[in-house]
Amino acid sequence: MPRLKYASILRVFVIVGLLCLWVQIMLSASGVGMDKDGDEFTVQDIINTTNSEQYLQEELMNSNDTSEQVLALVPPELHKYLTVHPRNNSANATDRTSPKNITDIRKAIQMYNEAQTIYNEDIFGPVQNDTIIIAIQVHTRLTYLRHLIVSLAQAKDIDRTLLVFSHDYYDEEINNLVRSIDFTKVMQIFYPYSIQTHPNEFPGIDPFDCPRDAKLEQAIKLKCNNALHPDLHGHYREAKYTQTKHHWWWKANRIFNQLQCTHGHTGMVVFLEEDHYVAEDFIHMLNLLRTTADRTCPQCEILCLGTYLKTYQYHSNTDKRKKQLNLNYIQQVRAANEERRKRLQETQWNYQVYPNIYSAVQKVEITPWHSSMHNMGMVFNKTVWNDIMALQEQFCAYDDYNWDYSLLHLSQNRPGREKFKVILCKGPRVFHIGECGIHHKKSNCNASTVISKVQKLLQNAKQYMFPTRITATISAGGAKHNKKLTKGNGGWGDIRDQELCANMTKVGRQMKKYFYYS
Repeated sequence: MPRLKYASILRVFVIVGLLCLWVQIMLSASGVGMDKDGDEFTVQDIINTTNSEQYLQEELMNSNDTSEQVLALVPPELHKYLTVHPRNNSANATDRTSPKNITDIRKAIQMYNEAQTIYNEDIFGPVQNDTIIIAIQVHTRLTYLRHLIVSLAQAKDIDRTLLVFSHDYYDEEINNLVRSIDFTKVMQIFYPYSIQTHPNEFPGIDPFDCPRDAKLEQAIKLKCNNALHPDLHGHYREAKYTQTKHHWWWKANRIFNQLQCTHGHTGMVVFLEEDHYVAEDFIHMLNLLRTTADRTCPQCEILCLGTYLKTYQYHSNTDKRKKQLNLNYIQQVRAANEERRKRLQETQWNYQVYPNIYSAVQKVEITPWHSSMHNMGMVFNKTVWNDIMALQEQFCAYDDYNWDYSLLHLSQNRPGREKFKVILCKGPRVFHIGECGIHHKKSNCNASTVISKVQKLLQNAKQYMFPTRITATISAGGAKHNKKLTKGNGGWGDIRDQELCANMTKVGRQMKKYFYYS
């Protein structure tokens, strides 16, 4: 009996030991997988984020290899920008390339922001007052950024520009990619109030902030930090959304008002994002737009190189409707849903080259500026920025976490002045290739699929690039253009966000400091 008893106890210990070993192996595998795919996030980010779905989507997208189909349309000498260097997973699974902690990251950000280093200036010459500045807002989507850089590298006259990459996430892999650019002048600026650098405090995610969906009475009982400042929809701030507006505002102010190289700058600043893709003649078109605006529309404050042009084919469905009259209600709904699904499947990202859009003489349009239609590849100069700055209180106080809708609100409420006018390309020169991100919740985030379609469009339109002249038509805009904003989208009710936004414009130009590295 004692022998049986001891045998039973031994079996229990063995089983428990094996179970513990299995759990340890699973955790280790999970950690390695996290590091392998985690090109853009540290473990601390994962702990702090409140939206794991978005994180997984971005990681899935970033882990996709560039397809052979995409590479075939990229010149071989530019493949270096698409090369992914595998990280060493044999060491600690959570180990990242230095700097490894928040203190080091903050010091690095401060150092680079003070240095204001312009890479390749010795090759391409100093920044002039009329140099085109291309400001690129970068988060963590490295795959998209690689392809944006490839598209910029192929643009004519890109060597006469200054690329300013504005980061809200410090990552050595992203930094190495940016600093490997050898086709024009490059500068990096780092948004210093990011979630990454403030993971447990405002403007990041303070553990004592109110939950997004808490009711006012509940928040007051909880005595959370921002209990008295929900947004207009009754929700409390979410750092991942407020950061985008803060970053855009900081970036624009940094470029126009703080950098030494832009002290007397009078040229154009092009605003792009990491998931944009440019045509090879986008600078040529920009100059044509500027010339046309000077000649026919001096009141056009904004130029726009990108339009959300997706050629959806709406076929006549008269016969289909007649057929559906004989179906019962449920069958009609199912048939309509199936038809809609097929139409979206067939036409999504179905860009086509039409002669009236891409031709020797191409069309541009002059119309009131609207946020959701003219926010991609938008261009303006310091004079326009000064007009925006004059109404900065409206921008910073408007309860909308979107920078473009806040700008639209400002445009619609300029005292004694009309709304901003924009002159835009009917045939876009800037494309949005981001299938996944802060506003996109698709499960299949394969960047190559979209990029290859944009590449093919540009290849088909190649004969129509670099038009000799353009013709402008004036449009009053549709109902959507002229609809007065009655209220914002919310997400910006917290008084701390409004104060941070306002304080960003109070910092002047900083003296350039030089750092020497061994």
